Amino acid sequence: MTGDFGQRLRHLRVRAGLSQEALSHAAGVSIRALADMERGRTRGPQRRTVQVLAEALGLDDDEAANLERSAALGRPRPRTATAPAAPGTLALPRDIRDFTARGPALAQLLDLAQDADPGRPAVAVVAGQPGLGKTAFAVHAAHRLAPHFPDGRFALDLHGMDPEPTTPRDALARLLGAVGVPDAAIPAGTDDRAGLWRSMAGDRRLLLLLDNAVDESQVGPLLPGTGPSLTIVTSRHSLAGLESVHRSDLSLLRREEAVELLTRIVGPERVQAEAQAARDLADLCGHLPLAVRIAGQRLLSRPHERLDKLVARLAAESRRLDGLQAGSLRVRAAFALSYRQLRPESRTFLRRASLAAGADFSPETGALLADLPHDEAVACAEELTDAGLLQSDPATERYRFHDLLKLYAAEQVAAEDGPAVRDAALDRTARWMLRRATAAALHFDVEQYRTAPHDGPEERDAPAAPHGDPDPDAAPVGRDNARAWLEAERSQWLAALRRAHGTGLHRQVLDAAEAMHWFSDLNQHWEQWVEVFQLSADSARSLGSRREEAVHLNYLAWAYNLCVADSPAALTAADTALVAARDCGDGLQEGWALGYGAGALHRLGRVQEAHARLGEAARRLASQDSPQARLAELTILNSLGTLLRQAGRAAEALEVHRRSEEICRAGIPGRTDDVIALYLAVAQQQIGNDLAALERFDEAEPPLRRALAAFEAAQMPAWAGPARLDLGQTLSATGHPEAREMLLAARDALAALKSPRQAEATAALAALDEAAA
Repeated sequence: MTGDFGQRLRHLRVRAGLSQEALSHAAGVSIRALADMERGRTRGPQRRTVQVLAEALGLDDDEAANLERSAALGRPRPRTATAPAAPGTLALPRDIRDFTARGPALAQLLDLAQDADPGRPAVAVVAGQPGLGKTAFAVHAAHRLAPHFPDGRFALDLHGMDPEPTTPRDALARLLGAVGVPDAAIPAGTDDRAGLWRSMAGDRRLLLLLDNAVDESQVGPLLPGTGPSLTIVTSRHSLAGLESVHRSDLSLLRREEAVELLTRIVGPERVQAEAQAARDLADLCGHLPLAVRIAGQRLLSRPHERLDKLVARLAAESRRLDGLQAGSLRVRAAFALSYRQLRPESRTFLRRASLAAGADFSPETGALLADLPHDEAVACAEELTDAGLLQSDPATERYRFHDLLKLYAAEQVAAEDGPAVRDAALDRTARWMLRRATAAALHFDVEQYRTAPHDGPEERDAPAAPHGDPDPDAAPVGRDNARAWLEAERSQWLAALRRAHGTGLHRQVLDAAEAMHWFSDLNQHWEQWVEVFQLSADSARSLGSRREEAVHLNYLAWAYNLCVADSPAALTAADTALVAARDCGDGLQEGWALGYGAGALHRLGRVQEAHARLGEAARRLASQDSPQARLAELTILNSLGTLLRQAGRAAEALEVHRRSEEICRAGIPGRTDDVIALYLAVAQQQIGNDLAALERFDEAEPPLRRALAAFEAAQMPAWAGPARLDLGQTLSATGHPEAREMLLAARDALAALKSPRQAEATAALAALDEAAA
């Protein structure tokens, strides 16, 4: 048999009873290389390769000679070392006509080519997650740069995602052949080949595209050492070990760029006819170039299909990856290539991290879900970042998925872990998160730290004893760190609260919510407090504790009143709390329920009913002797005075608020000076507003300044913002030069808090500007 080399090799391998893997092992030739030979992609392997194959196959001299003759027929004719590369030898792939965006990155490469040091070859690394279009960008850039490199433009796929990537030795052989070195003149060793390659490339203006590199050790020997060449390397890995290189870390497309790419693929008529569907499609593709291209190619092959039909299909997360495939182009396959390359621990970390709640997650969350030690989890996260599978936050140790990759990772949880392992991971994480969140929130306990009263009745029993942090050595220390942790992990501990509630851990839910309620004072703009206290009220009901149900329903009424401005829901929660409080004979909670209900009624415009409830609440609380009742009474009086002022009875309001001030100055047994000082600040804020309503602006300014200073010192933005607005309006009334600055700061602070009073600040500024004009 003397025909095609590939056919002959396959015949001899089958005759010998060997698989490709077995022959690869015996001959020391990669499976990839064997497959290329048998498929005819490699028609004329080198003589040494044929020799080792003949030995592994056990061929006699005649059979070995015949195999060598078959290989020789497929080899190109020898070229001299100085001849230009033959057309097609490692030629650049064709450029993509619809290539879109990447203007800044292209401009940087053009500058790199034009400003290159003749004695120092330039190297550009194009890295990033799967699907970013790294190869398409590099090929497009190479075609744009080609005129700058007249001595040769070569592209070599290093097969970095294959089970056996191209070895530096094999890659060097192909590069040397491309610049005209005959097979017989190519050295046997990798180092010798690298040396010859550097000498051949040293005086030439070459453009080299090394696509799909696996790591630095594969790329290093291929880089020219001197001369005016430019090498572009693409990789899913960061290749951080390559020194003195330019980096083009591609990012996701912007929405308009993704729509532009879609337009170039399917045509402007279809996109213009369904402009919103095109934007929605770009969003569902996560602005990932590969996903957008697949969607476009799919639509191109179905010229009569509407864009909104594909949008409807991709809208279901469970079907999205199935929908993002067109022929051999598949988003899932792109992710799978990288996933299979990972260590087992990193694969576990990646897929379990998809269970984390929120837009990003910390290494400790990943460690809990993957059941790995913290240090190992950090190592996995860094490996995944280097592999382009996670994006790291530039300022904090947090990580995020691309939306489509998160869907892929979640599929692997279902396929590799199953429901039992998944549930165990979520339960383990929820228990840990709730313990950490409870301990962190207790930093704001009223008995130990400064805290602020709610707007309306709010004094609550402090938790009896702090809960232990699950990892005391790494626990947040101090209020600032506790606040930072609670804010960063907001989505995660809220998801833990939901899971604990859903799995019947009602005591843990109540403990966490009870600890959280003081912290909620500092973050009234967080809408999730409604869900927190709804869950805790439900848990109290499940435990059959009417007193705790009343407490947490009151917290819920507060959240509805202040966090989401839902007065009807606040009134319902307060009325339900009132029934529970009366059922268990808790006068304190009865007073709170009456006060919260009054606040809701006031916001609903039912002023007389609100006034009546506040009066009843004050009487109920005055009959009790506890410190909690005194503070509750203070808050009721402040609310009553505010209602009077808003009804045009500012003089009566001032009397009520002066009474509150007197109670604070007299002191309340069992309550710290810091706590009383903040209640005093609330009274002073209201006194200032009363005086302003009476147009006694000069008298109003000092108490308002004292209130603002107290709230700022206590780091209470939810209270400082409104106080700053009150002071700004008073200063404006007197023509004070600080008025505009104060109102501007108030407007910005209230906007950040999503406070409805930001409109009031804007109006006050407009009035001030009009008066000045």
